[in-house]
Amino acid sequence: MRATIICALILLSLSPIHSQTAPKVDHHQHLFSPAAGALVTGNASSPGISAKDLVALLDSAGIPKALVLSVAYTWGSANRTVENEYEKVKAENDWTSQQVAQYPDRLRGFCSFNPLKEYAFDELARCAKDPQLHFGLKLHFGNSDVDLDNAQNVERVRKVFQAANERRMPIVVHMHTSISKRRKYGRDQAQVFLSQLLPAAPDIPVQIAHLAGSGGYDEPTDAALNVFVEAIAAKDVRVKNLWFDVTAVVRSSTTPDQAQRIATRLRQIGISRILYGSDAAAGGNPAPREGWAAFRQLPLTDKEFKTIAGNVAPYMRW
Repeated sequence: MRATIICALILLSLSPIHSQTAPKVDHHQHLFSPAAGALVTGNASSPGISAKDLVALLDSAGIPKALVLSVAYTWGSANRTVENEYEKVKAENDWTSQQVAQYPDRLRGFCSFNPLKEYAFDELARCAKDPQLHFGLKLHFGNSDVDLDNAQNVERVRKVFQAANERRMPIVVHMHTSISKRRKYGRDQAQVFLSQLLPAAPDIPVQIAHLAGSGGYDEPTDAALNVFVEAIAAKDVRVKNLWFDVTAVVRSSTTPDQAQRIATRLRQIGISRILYGSDAAAGGNPAPREGWAAFRQLPLTDKEFKTIAGNVAPYMRW
């Protein structure tokens, strides 16, 4: 994983970047402890991704700050069984807290866990007391196998949203349901999110990751996103604090038709609600600078790109 970062840095150093065109914040980043790096890569000697690694990539991109979303949820993935799972979840959140504390003027951390687990509320309460993680919560519906067609799952997550709202902890959510479990995803599932989950968190910002998808842009993602487009157009109070990040939405495989559709959707949502993010620079994901260059291929105006680059979510203002 560290080799991937080093290669990215070498490639990015070959051409200059003008700081005035760079985003002010990368709103979707991850760090991986060595243990988490080994877990997800299968390489026992994985060094993971440290705060120092991330800051080097941000510097190369001319990006001042990043939101670091803990990957503690991956220890509670629905696709694996881990011994002493909750202890490992706590350890990952604690490691992330320690890492972001090294760069208090550059990085801000969000806690994470699988919201369906018995320990979810205990970990939320614990993170709410952490000086580096009380700023917010990251939920990953796909990794955690939150099924939006399952009433019990929805009620459980609704209570997590409610608890986060009570603690004034903003939420970043990977809303797309599990691909490996073949869960349904599209308009109906987004409607559940809008009607049952968002009302439980009326007082905090909610950031929907990957423009309501899981990277790239396909028809189910567009169908889900259109639910929010319609709600925004109708001035629905439930979406008053809703933001969207464009992390990994534009890829080398993005077609001109897809690019045009994405640009149209961004305008319908409102350019002021759009946040730049690039994801962890591993597993084929672009580094922050490469991700911004890819995003710049959309048919948007210079003014629109400048607005997106300057957008800063409330929880990243300090």
